[in-house]
Amino acid sequence: MNWAPQALLSRILLLLLTSSCLHRDCVSGEDNVTDQPLQVSGPTRSSQYLNYETSTNRIDEELDFSDTVSGRQLSVADVPYSCDLHGTEDEPVKTCVVPNATFSYTYTGVVNASVQYLFVFNYEEGDKVTATRMRLSSRHADKVFPIMFVARQQEGILSYQLPLGIADSYSYWSVSRTLCPVDKNHRAHMKKEQLIYVTISSMSHEDRDFRLTAYKIDNFEVEHDVPKTFNVSVARPKYYMYSFPEGVDHVVLRVTSESKMCMTVSIQKIKCPVFDLDTNVEFEGKYQTMSTHSTMLLKREDYPDLNGVYIVFITKPDDEDCTGYLRATTLTHSNTTVERMKTVNIIVSETITNAQYWRATTAAFGFFLVFYVLAFILFCVCHGWGLPKSFSEMSQEDLGHEEQFLNRTAHPKSYGAVPDNDFEYDPSYQRQMSGVSGVSAIDEEAIDFLPDVEHEKDVFRTKTALYVSDLARKKRTKLAKIYKTFYWNLLTVAIFYGLPVVQLVITYQKVLYESGNEDLCYYNFDCAHPLKNYLSAFNNVYSNIGYIMLGFLFILLVRWRDVQAKKTLAEHGELSERYGIPQHFGLFYAMGLALIMEGFMSACYHVCPSYQNFQFDTSFMYIIACLIMLKIYQCRHPDINAKAHIAFFSMALIIFIAVIGVVYGSNIFWVFYALIHMLVTLILTAQIYFMGRWSIDRYLFKRIFLVIITDFRQCSRPVYPNRFCLLLVGNIVNWGFAIYGAVAQPQNFASFFLAIFIGNLLLYIIFYLIMKLWSREHLSWLVVVVILISMVTWSGSLYFFFQRLSNWQTSPAGSREGNRMCIFLSFYDSHDIWHFLSAMSMFFSFLIILLLDDDLAQTRRDKIPVF
Repeated sequence: MNWAPQALLSRILLLLLTSSCLHRDCVSGEDNVTDQPLQVSGPTRSSQYLNYETSTNRIDEELDFSDTVSGRQLSVADVPYSCDLHGTEDEPVKTCVVPNATFSYTYTGVVNASVQYLFVFNYEEGDKVTATRMRLSSRHADKVFPIMFVARQQEGILSYQLPLGIADSYSYWSVSRTLCPVDKNHRAHMKKEQLIYVTISSMSHEDRDFRLTAYKIDNFEVEHDVPKTFNVSVARPKYYMYSFPEGVDHVVLRVTSESKMCMTVSIQKIKCPVFDLDTNVEFEGKYQTMSTHSTMLLKREDYPDLNGVYIVFITKPDDEDCTGYLRATTLTHSNTTVERMKTVNIIVSETITNAQYWRATTAAFGFFLVFYVLAFILFCVCHGWGLPKSFSEMSQEDLGHEEQFLNRTAHPKSYGAVPDNDFEYDPSYQRQMSGVSGVSAIDEEAIDFLPDVEHEKDVFRTKTALYVSDLARKKRTKLAKIYKTFYWNLLTVAIFYGLPVVQLVITYQKVLYESGNEDLCYYNFDCAHPLKNYLSAFNNVYSNIGYIMLGFLFILLVRWRDVQAKKTLAEHGELSERYGIPQHFGLFYAMGLALIMEGFMSACYHVCPSYQNFQFDTSFMYIIACLIMLKIYQCRHPDINAKAHIAFFSMALIIFIAVIGVVYGSNIFWVFYALIHMLVTLILTAQIYFMGRWSIDRYLFKRIFLVIITDFRQCSRPVYPNRFCLLLVGNIVNWGFAIYGAVAQPQNFASFFLAIFIGNLLLYIIFYLIMKLWSREHLSWLVVVVILISMVTWSGSLYFFFQRLSNWQTSPAGSREGNRMCIFLSFYDSHDIWHFLSAMSMFFSFLIILLLDDDLAQTRRDKIPVF
């Protein structure tokens, strides 16, 4: 055998030091070889968990089919060595030295407090990176007097004890570990000739047997874009080295397995020591827990000195970290446990190029920029195509009729739907009606504070045939101020809510980057494209640009309509205030701002999606749904609407309930929620049915009794049939939601709660459209086109919404099982497409509300029914 001079000198010195141990009462390794299986066992976690049994076969069966071993096949040691098993007074501890230890051989021996073994392995590093793996097992080691294993190398040391304890609950009597590899290309000061000193010892006064095997693995490097398959277990962790090829700066590691056994995948720098146990893997690099699927992005810029990484694989002793609970196992034999073996498939491939990255980002921006161009064409160049004509375009005949109407409405005896002969000679009625439609003796600034105003409201709002003129009696400027408070209040809420959110998610991102714990955030790792080290999933954040751009566009369109309405008012005065649906734009501005904030908050949520910040993504969805319903109701009930502070306080309670439902979704909560839901439904039903002309006092039950008598016993039909039909269906739907929630208790309360609002909103829109057509009003061609487009976009967005790519309600490993590849431009996943389509769907829905009643622009308000 050819030895380097240094290695040969070391061997001679060791032989001189141990000459007293050689050729005496020796214990040959071959004499101690048996075919009996070695034990891999451990204590139970607690009395409630069961034990289980396995056997460990011969040493050579430990190697999996993916590792190529240098030298001949493993066998029992045939290199003779011996040692005195007892120390002397002069030399209390004998060191049995095996100076020329050979790879791919099994050495057996016995150690105790007086005898320890030192194995010297010598090899020459070749051109390829070679890893050395050590396997140690024992049948009689115990926790009180364990066997100590220490391997010393040029730049590192590896030590552990047998039995190996994992998580203070599991012990293993057979351990296989990889020594810190020699890589001359990555470490300039490494010598080509390498020595490894392995010491086996114990403080036990009784003999403790051991079996030691060392072997070299030639295929230690993971090749780029070449699949690799191997086995890994709890006490036999493995790691491999990957080097970035020339010209490749970003790669993605994909790990798959058919087994759902829990394991950890770690990326560490090429340095010693390598943290390859479940107890220390979190100390270095970045890591993920995994059951069947794991994906990690590797960037050359993160490893500038070495241009490579170690990829570490560790099987966990149980599945609690991946499932959230411990599975019970079958009792087979006391004091023995099954060693968990998992087959793993890995591949490292290149991710998208910088050109693809920027092409995808600019494509999304350009796509939504097209909406601005189309809006300019439709509302500027093609102004009047399908839109209502202005008063200046009306014929002289129409103007004659309208002037006659103005003169008639100026007289109080004929107002709205009130017949002329009902109160024609009633002086009190004339006094009450003297403030109608702008010719008012009542100060509208204080109309709600006059003594007789409550009686006047009862007169108009409790009529069986209501028209918009009956509910548009307050001064326009006063209502405009009231509705402006909606978007100013919303802007205030957005600022105070948004700033802490930004601070929190930035902190999450920093913690993720600095700790390396990729279980903190629930990304779709198969399609997560970072923006340097600032955002781990930039595509999921950036895809919310549609909400922001279309929100701004909607505000611009509302502003254009607002300017046009003010211009018409300035030109035609009273004429414009007696026709069409009253034009109040405060809620429209609030809707546009809410859409912008939904995009902003959704982007913040996707910086680090998790259980802790889920409400960021849904808060403004509730607000949008509430604002749309308020706006639809306001269209034909301009004098009856919730105040801004009351509305936003109610929305805050809604968000609070959503948070409680997710965090404390117990049986008691679901019962209370169902009761509260049904109670609120009844209160809103009464408020809508009686147009706010009811109150909660001691006479409430008496009035309910009278209503039942008049409406259900004496009359063949309800007093307000349209409202009754809407509220009946609404109560059925909402009571159904409440009962279903209390019985089924859906796991995702946030989505369930949002579905309630979307269901009510959809119900109200359908009712409004049906009643509009029932009242022989028509839809403009533009509204019909927008409705059809919104139906298509909503259908597509809901399809992609239910493609669940991640789920923060389960464990991080369980969430990764749903991860999928990018489906659009190699950059966007299904959830990004949901962002795009839902942003368009909301924008088109807003347009429907904005344009829905344009056909009534030249219709007198006393002919526009209220429903």
